[in-house]
Order: sequence, then C-alpha cells, then structure tokens
Amino acid sequence: QVPLVESGGGLVQAGGSLRLSCAASGRTFTNYGVGWFRQAPGKEREFVAAIRWSTGSTNYADSVKGRFTISRDNAKNTVFLQMNSLKPEDTAVYYCAAAMNYYGSNSRNYDYWGQGTQVTVSS
Repeated sequence: QVPLVESGGGLVQAGGSLRLSCAASGRTFTNYGVGWFRQAPGKEREFVAAIRWSTGSTNYADSVKGRFTISRDNAKNTVFLQMNSLKPEDTAVYYCAAAMNYYGSNSRNYDYWGQGTQVTVSS
C-alpha cells in the first residue's frame, strides 16, 4: 500500500495560482511514478501530469503544458503540482496517484490513489 495524502486545493480567481501537494504516508516513492488526474462534474477523470520519481522525468497533458509544473522533493517525499494561469475549465477534483515504474497518462495503470482535493477557479 502507498497511502497518499493531497493538500493545497481551494478557490482562486481566473489567472491565479495554486500549488497542490501529494505526500506518501509511511513510505517512499522510490521506483514509482506519481501522477495528477482531475475530474470535473459530469466528466471522466483525465490525466494532468506525472513524474518519474527516480529520474524526475515529466509528462503533461496538452491542456496544461506551459501553465502547470510537476516536481518532487526527495527530502519531504512529496510531489507538487504548481498551477499557474488558472482557468475556469481547470475546476475539478484533483487526485494524485502512484504506479510502479509508470508515469504515463492511463489511469488504469495507477494502483494507489489519494482522496482528492477540490480546485475551483472563478471567472
């Protein structure tokens, strides 16, 4: 098991920024990829970004490239999602997830999920 705890969601105006955090409780992300997904009401869960813990390699959805940055802090065993230039269409529940040796966009390949954190962007 890889218990994941997200934090950092909230309400922000369009054009603003938020930083989400995803921490692994009680273990490290070694050999894992960590991804962020989001789900808006009435829509399917979609991939946002992912990072390969061992190398720092990243992967982004086209819709967030240039606005969102995923990063990791080895000492804190935490993955961050810095979200800038937020738009109303970014409003969703954001989930972090972990997968052994995978940091792609297919949610089915992720084995562990956090509880989600709400991000709301007002226009």
